[in-house]
Amino acid sequence: MKKNQKIFALDIGTRSVVGIIMEEMDDHFQVSDILIEEHRERAMLDGQIHDVPAVAAVITSIKSRLEDAHGPLRKVCVAAAGRALRTETASITSSIKGKPLLKKDDVLHLEFGAVQEAQAKAAGDDAGHHYYCVGYSVLYYRLDGEEIGSLIDQQGDEASVEIIATFLPRVVVDSLLAALQRSGLELEALTLEPIAAINVLIPQSMRRLNVALVDVGAGTSDVALTNHGTVTAYGMVPTAGDEITEALSRELLLDFPLAEKAKRQLHDSPSIEVTDILGFETVIPSDEVLRRIGASIERLAKEISDEILRLNNMKAPQAVMLVGGGSLTPGLPTKLASVLGLPENRAAVRGVEAIQRVKLQGHMLKGPELVTPIGIAIAARETPVQYVTVDVNGHAVRMFEVKNLTVGDCILSAGVKVQELHGKPGKAISVTVNGQTLSLPGSPGEPPSLFKNDQACSFDDGVGNQDRLLVEKGRDGDEPVVTIGELMDEGSGKRVYLQERELILEPGIMLNGVPSGKETVLKDGDIVDITFIETIADALSQLGYHDWISSLRPFHLSLNGKETYFPAFNGKMLRNGQEVKPNAMVHHLDRLTFEAPAQPTLGLLLNKKKMLLTKSITISFNGEDVTLEKVFTTVKRNGDELSGEDLVFSGDELTVQESEESPFIFQDVFNFVEIDMPTNTRGSFLLLRNKLETTFFDEIRDGDLLEIVWPEIKVR
Repeated sequence: MKKNQKIFALDIGTRSVVGIIMEEMDDHFQVSDILIEEHRERAMLDGQIHDVPAVAAVITSIKSRLEDAHGPLRKVCVAAAGRALRTETASITSSIKGKPLLKKDDVLHLEFGAVQEAQAKAAGDDAGHHYYCVGYSVLYYRLDGEEIGSLIDQQGDEASVEIIATFLPRVVVDSLLAALQRSGLELEALTLEPIAAINVLIPQSMRRLNVALVDVGAGTSDVALTNHGTVTAYGMVPTAGDEITEALSRELLLDFPLAEKAKRQLHDSPSIEVTDILGFETVIPSDEVLRRIGASIERLAKEISDEILRLNNMKAPQAVMLVGGGSLTPGLPTKLASVLGLPENRAAVRGVEAIQRVKLQGHMLKGPELVTPIGIAIAARETPVQYVTVDVNGHAVRMFEVKNLTVGDCILSAGVKVQELHGKPGKAISVTVNGQTLSLPGSPGEPPSLFKNDQACSFDDGVGNQDRLLVEKGRDGDEPVVTIGELMDEGSGKRVYLQERELILEPGIMLNGVPSGKETVLKDGDIVDITFIETIADALSQLGYHDWISSLRPFHLSLNGKETYFPAFNGKMLRNGQEVKPNAMVHHLDRLTFEAPAQPTLGLLLNKKKMLLTKSITISFNGEDVTLEKVFTTVKRNGDELSGEDLVFSGDELTVQESEESPFIFQDVFNFVEIDMPTNTRGSFLLLRNKLETTFFDEIRDGDLLEIVWPEIKVR
């Protein structure tokens, strides 16, 4: 590099333009000349050129005056105003249910989606404006609604991220270039005003500290924050030195230019002399003036501190540096430190004397208002912001390299919708299992494939000029492939021993009314009915022992319409040696034993009820034993009369009719014996009961000796 090489730099502000000539020496920079010229009309607003010819006229005037002293000037270093930066916060939420552990690229994908949301907010309704992202930082990560330190290697239902991002409108740069071209100047280097001031006041080694730099100008106060070795955020407050000037104008009835002059005197004079709009000259102690405008100073300090806290995640920085002409407002550093809760010595005004390797020629001013112009000249030389051209999917994308550009930055600048890059989840299917509708999600979509110069890369990989990027949308997920068995709990099958025989009990499965198995793959709309083997009755039913189940139920009959139970005729089920009911639970490795009941006859059943079906006695008739029997109870089933030996079954409906009890009489004997009349008899016969004469209708009892005697015919 040539010695004594001249650097021409311009600081184009809202109220004035500062031109500076600097020479680069062996070990330092020498400031040779500085010119300040105010705009003749309101040609700029919030750092953006609104009247290019008017701004170009001021630039041309400064250029001409400097050329008279330093020769022809063809190239110039300029900065985009920090107040033109737009800072927005945005958040984005994504469903991660069923997805694998989140990786770094997944989290970056989420962050860039939030940056695009902030970019859309910055652009508003003006879709034609392109906004360069000059930096962003994460405010919060959240997992299922709860704040978390990092999302990497996390799983859950929902992940979200909230970011704060800073953008530079392309029109700001374009209007700068237009004004320079109209003034006959060529852009040599470009930077951002906050970066320029930071580069000269906060060396790289100090940027690991959390420091706020505030450039208090006339109309706006620009804020930049450093932390972890880099510039983390930029912001702007639409309140600055003019707020104090207007307060003086109101309080002292001064014209605005005179109020501006009085404000400058307050910094280093014990009193000020002013002439109000009525022509009265007054000398007022500075302390009195500061008391009268104290509310305006406090309001300025409050607005600046609010912006610092917003940009710094609601935490006070470790220190605050103030530059710019407005920073000379008396008491501003002290009030700012107080509002932020910092010690007084942690907020201070920094002037040119704080810049290392810079010397001013002659008796030039060394105030804080010159920090940014000098910083522009040095930063534009040492760390100029370059335009980088990168090919993204065949389209050339030009970017403003205000930081180390990454693949993600290029994708954002190319207008690619980051949220649409990730493959969509596969279509879910709906099935009904045991009456409950289940939605089975498809497989998650795959992340996008990124290639830089034909090599696989990631979102945070750096890029250089003329790099080629290929972004391929991730493959969409597939419909779920789920078997019936996968919907069932492990261990749903049970091994049991029934009558000492080993059996496997598997749940019964019906698919759309047809028997099916565990390996069947489900389709959308399928209806599945799963009968789990939970009780002994379930097990016997699956094994086909329906008659056992019936016999284990209480034995009951309907006797003349009344339900009657006979526990003695129930079957028995033993589980591991203990009698249990059919609805008892069956467990893995249980030993089951069934004991069948005896099938009862009608006689046995009536005996249990202490009812007699028949009544009988045994007598001796004419020397022979005869048993007489009389039906005492009549039992019918479905209209058919039953005998005592007939089998009866559980659930039978029986009609029982008991006869009135009556004694046996002699005449009943003839129902069980046949009487042959002797041929040698005549006349009437005699009926004898226990050798005594009796009649047909006399009662007889068990064991009686009965006779019928016929009179013999005597032959002559």
